[in-house]
Amino acid sequence: MKSVIVGIDRFAANPSQFTGDLRVGLICNQASVNSSFHYTADVLAEHPSVNLTTLFGPQHGIRGDVQDNMIESGHSVDGKTGLPVYSLYSEVREPTVKMLENVDALLFDLQDIGGRVYTFIYTMANSMRACASLGKKFLVLDRPNPINGIDIEGSKLLPGHESFVGQYPIPMRHGMTAGELAMMFNSAFEINCDLEVVRMEGWERSLYQDETTAPWVMPSPNMPTVDSAVVFPGTVFVEGTEVSEGRGTTRPFELIGAPYVDGDRLADDLNGLELPGVYFRPVVFIPTFQKFAGKNCGGVFVHVTDRNRFKPVISGLAIIKRILNDYSSEFLWKQEPYEYEFDRNPFDVIAGNTVLREQLESDAPVKAIAEDWKPDEESFVEDRREFLLY
Repeated sequence: MKSVIVGIDRFAANPSQFTGDLRVGLICNQASVNSSFHYTADVLAEHPSVNLTTLFGPQHGIRGDVQDNMIESGHSVDGKTGLPVYSLYSEVREPTVKMLENVDALLFDLQDIGGRVYTFIYTMANSMRACASLGKKFLVLDRPNPINGIDIEGSKLLPGHESFVGQYPIPMRHGMTAGELAMMFNSAFEINCDLEVVRMEGWERSLYQDETTAPWVMPSPNMPTVDSAVVFPGTVFVEGTEVSEGRGTTRPFELIGAPYVDGDRLADDLNGLELPGVYFRPVVFIPTFQKFAGKNCGGVFVHVTDRNRFKPVISGLAIIKRILNDYSSEFLWKQEPYEYEFDRNPFDVIAGNTVLREQLESDAPVKAIAEDWKPDEESFVEDRREFLLY
């Protein structure tokens, strides 16, 4: 187990080094904890050298209690600190002038999970833009990429397909920390705010978070474990279909299926592809809410047998491809809008292009799909190089 000191611990050890006597705002949720699992908001509110004035919450709320994808959180007052809490997943996605009127420096302390469509990094980007326009300082209290900082997989988001689950041309699995992404967003994509990253100590790019002492608290209601994060960059695509991605079970994103699916057949088909580092076990599960609530779903459990070889993106797409091929009369792309993108196919919003859906519908082999995005992966290795901190 590798000892890692996360950004909040370094900041709290000497906050005057970073913010002096500035008034501080904090973007946080229930996973914003120090190495002793103390809530960042409480640590800073009680710190004699920090003037914490305002709290901001991302998607799912400041305490992570808002379950669904598109339920907006309201503004409130924090019961413990008595500070105002502004939701950045509400009628606004970016802090307003009023929200920042008592803030000179805005701190970001959220646990990312290493996939492009996780909204926290766009809450970060939007907040950086607000700070740039108002002359406020922005600090990222860095945390590990829980699924390592080396592996990259998937196509880049294409221009014209930007959304709140994808603002910039990065692959689905990006292999960067939030602090490194902030540096890329700020420079390469010209946000140009007054940015400082409070770096970790001890983290190495090859490490998964459960190989370190860095604290893990589930960052959103359907991200309970590091195992969930490992599969997420692939099985999140299932959100763009009317197949269950396991919400309403204890293993979201690892359980995939629908009432019309024969789990044994699906597992045999997928295991026959010999995808690296994964075994698909046939299952039956009953979601308690969301898609197919209360109904028996046949499907598979995604067992990652070797996460250093596992390719989550192509594995997730392979599941969708098999269900689409074998159950074409029952399979549907998601019918409701995704992230309020009413005029776009929800799967395309997640994919960041229309190409992936078209390839799946035309029965392109999964290996050919993966080959198509190799140039994007190779170019992103160079795109990100100057922003890597570890």
